Amino acid sequence: MSKASKRPAIAIPTAAEDRAITSAAKADPDALPLTAKQLKAMVPLRTLRGRPKSESPKLLVSVRYSQEVLAYFKSTGEGWQSRMDGVLREYVTRQSRRAQR
Repeated sequence: MSKASKRPAIAIPTAAEDRAITSAAKADPDALPLTAKQLKAMVPLRTLRGRPKSESPKLLVSVRYSQEVLAYFKSTGEGWQSRMDGVLREYVTRQSRRAQR
C-alpha cells in the first residue's frame, strides 16, 4: 500500500473569492497587470534553458573504424571525437578543392 501524499490539498477559490483576489491585485499599484505587449513578449522558460540549438547540428551515425585509428585518437585525450571530426572535415575540404580543378 502506498503512503499518503504529504503535499497539502489545493483549495480552488470560489468565483466570488477569485473576483475579490483579482480586484485586490488590480488595486495594488505595485502589482499592475501586464500589458498585451508584455504578455506577447513572454516565452516559456523551457525554451530558454539548456544549450542553444546549433545551426548545423551533427548527425548520430554508427561507423566501424580500425582498432589502430580508434586507439590513436583516444590516446590524444578528451575531445578525441571532435579531433577525429576535424580530420575528416579537412579531408573533405581537400577533396572538394581537388574535384573543382
